[in-house]
Amino acid sequence: MSVLPLVFTSGWASGVNAYAVVVLLGVFGATGLSDDVPETLQRPEVLVVAGLLFLCEAVADKIPYVDSAWDAAHTVIRPVAGAWVGALLAGQSGSLSDVAAGLIGGSTALASHTVKAGTRMAVNASPEPFSNIVVSLAEDLGVGVLVTFAMFHPMAAAIIAGVVLLTGLVVLCFLVSRIRRFLRRRARRREERRLAAGAWQPPP
Repeated sequence: MSVLPLVFTSGWASGVNAYAVVVLLGVFGATGLSDDVPETLQRPEVLVVAGLLFLCEAVADKIPYVDSAWDAAHTVIRPVAGAWVGALLAGQSGSLSDVAAGLIGGSTALASHTVKAGTRMAVNASPEPFSNIVVSLAEDLGVGVLVTFAMFHPMAAAIIAGVVLLTGLVVLCFLVSRIRRFLRRRARRREERRLAAGAWQPPP
């Protein structure tokens, strides 16, 4: 069976939370629940590092503005992780070339990361902090459920991931104006802090 649906779903999930994808796939492989997971993802050191980074993301992803900074830092990491996982899955299966799988996983991860980062900017424009926690928990749950589902029903999971990704891109288009207001507000606050620091003089 082609590994393409699993590559696509893991790519989408990597754009949302790459560390969770590595941990989930590694656990499925290490426990023998799936034979489609390459040994590289099952190595203890890989699982430990990914698990620690997942815990860091679980905290940072729920704090307003910190989540956007974390997303900015992962603009390269998540697509690279999606490409890496895709290439590993293709190498394990042999039904798809590593290069093609890497391109699919990486591009899908970049698209879902763009949706995630853009949505968080819009959420941060909200005056209350609880929406960040709700959105973050929904993302974590979505990644966990869909990756797990993909291990047993890859084609159905890929269809769901595609619908979620397309819906997210459409919603993001409507949120662009809110994101622009958020960026202007953040730039204004940065300028106010700079002016305040310049106006303050230490006592003689």
